[in-house]
Amino acid sequence: MPGDRDVTRTPSTREPFVTTAQFPVPVREVERKVLDRVAELAAGFRAVAADYDERAEIAVEHLRALHDADVDRAVLPERVGGLGLSYAAFGRLVCVLAEADPSTATIWTMHAGAGVALAEFTSETLGSFFADEFLAGKRFANALSEPASGNRFLNPQQDAVPVAGGWSLTGAKRFVSGCEIAQYLLVNARVDDVPAFFGVVPDETVSTIPIWDTLGLRATRSQLLSFDNTLLCAEYRGRPPGFGDFAVIPAGLPAISLGIADAALAALVEHAQSRVILGKPLSHQQWVQHEVADVQTRLVAAHALYERALWEADNGMPSFFPNLSRAKYLANKVAVDVAQLGVRVGGASGYLKQSPIQRHLRDAEAGQLMAYSTEVIAGEIGRLVLGVPEGE
Repeated sequence: MPGDRDVTRTPSTREPFVTTAQFPVPVREVERKVLDRVAELAAGFRAVAADYDERAEIAVEHLRALHDADVDRAVLPERVGGLGLSYAAFGRLVCVLAEADPSTATIWTMHAGAGVALAEFTSETLGSFFADEFLAGKRFANALSEPASGNRFLNPQQDAVPVAGGWSLTGAKRFVSGCEIAQYLLVNARVDDVPAFFGVVPDETVSTIPIWDTLGLRATRSQLLSFDNTLLCAEYRGRPPGFGDFAVIPAGLPAISLGIADAALAALVEHAQSRVILGKPLSHQQWVQHEVADVQTRLVAAHALYERALWEADNGMPSFFPNLSRAKYLANKVAVDVAQLGVRVGGASGYLKQSPIQRHLRDAEAGQLMAYSTEVIAGEIGRLVLGVPEGE
């Protein structure tokens, strides 16, 4: 572990017995303060998350509160003017947010991913422009996924054509979380047959296709965006992603599913302990104990794999990226299994719309669809294990 970090447990206002708080997380003092503030905010987010989900409304005040608590500054790397959270602290932060309000956690992760990426990709051309805008509280959104890209958001299939001042893009980007409040978009397109990345200010050529009426993560409002001869300004073009960049989105996606799983397990345990059948709590039934033992053990394993990948990232090991993919795959699967068990244990009452159990199940299913999906990751892992050459 880096020498300037100590090992501590990050406090939380409500910690089920299975969360990352069980595992010592190495953090610096500045990181501890940020995590403490996030834990305090998360308690309030949790109380109203179901209401925002019901209305499919972005919790803008949650995002403002995170910015006011210096969370945006914290995630921005030091080299571009931020506090430079470690991967370990970042993972803990997203887990805490997702356990309380996964929609807010998702929007913030995508906002941070776009803002940090643009700050890093353009630092040698625009200097601190995007970093300053990010620190000023401007909203960013990640617009990389295409309807025809096959879930591989770093490999765009849409071509941008040269025009005065840059390139023109006509096409669509899907699942753009928080796009309705975004002031900047991170957009990719093919330029001369290679992926290129741009900051885009939404104007009249960018329109929202209101398709967002989903089962889970409803409060992310991850709409489809249409681009009609939108200028990709040469001045706002960034370099491609590099190994040393802070990989916000790959590091954040496993934590979203892990937080959902933690919340689902907590709801399951609470229900099993409080519901009495034939004179005893449901938690005393052996089948419940056996099923809970299975999902809880796999959830602990998923947290451990994730934290190993974060440790590798903090220590500059190239293995961190494929291990983050493995952690996402396992976290996605385990979150669904925990939530499904919650519905079974909850019975008819767990199936009611006002029950948190059904919301956790809907949110857990959404994690599997985020790029890279579990199917794409499984294909990559299986190909590597079996020694199948890429493209065959």
